[in-house]
Amino acid sequence: MKKEQRKTNKVLLHACCGICSGYPIEFLLENQYLPVVYFYNPNIQPVNDYIKRLDSERILCEHYGVELIEDVYEPDVFEEYIKGLETEPERGKRCDKCFELRLSRTAVKAKELGIDVFTSSIAISPHKLYNHLKEIGERIANEQNLKFMAVDFKKKDGFLKTNKIANDLGLYRQNYCGCKYSFRN
Repeated sequence: MKKEQRKTNKVLLHACCGICSGYPIEFLLENQYLPVVYFYNPNIQPVNDYIKRLDSERILCEHYGVELIEDVYEPDVFEEYIKGLETEPERGKRCDKCFELRLSRTAVKAKELGIDVFTSSIAISPHKLYNHLKEIGERIANEQNLKFMAVDFKKKDGFLKTNKIANDLGLYRQNYCGCKYSFRN
C-alpha cells in the first residue's frame, strides 16, 4: 500500500517511552498503518527521567519518520488521579488508574486530530497486565465513539524486538515503570 493510502489508516499511538514504542511503531507501519505518536505521561518521575524518556521518543520517531505530539508534563494531575492508591502493588489498582488517565487523554487527542483509532505501547511491557489495559482502552473508546486497537505487542517476540530497536538506536533504558511508586519497588 502506498504511503498516501496509509494516511487514511492513521492510528494514535500513546507512547510511554522510546524503548516500549519501537516495535509498536514498526508493527503499525508494517501493517499499513500510519502511527501518530502521542507522548502524555504525567506519571513519570522525577522530571529528569521524564526528559530522558521524551528525548528517546524523539530519536525513535525521527528514525521512523513519524509524527510525535508532545503533551504537557503535569505530575500533579497524576498524583491527584491516583490519590489513595499510592501503596497499591505494581499491576494493581494504581496502574489501572494510570492507564485510565493516559488513555482517556489519548482518546481526547485522537478526537481532536480526527483519528478514529488509538492504541498504546504500554501493551508491550511484560510488567503490565494486558487484559486490564485492553478493557480500559475499549471502555474509553466506546465512551468516545472511537476504536481501541487491542494489540498485545509483546506477542511474537515483540518485547525482544523492541529491546533490539532500542539498543540499536542507543535509547535511554529506565529500570522502573515510571511513577515514583514503581521506583520504590
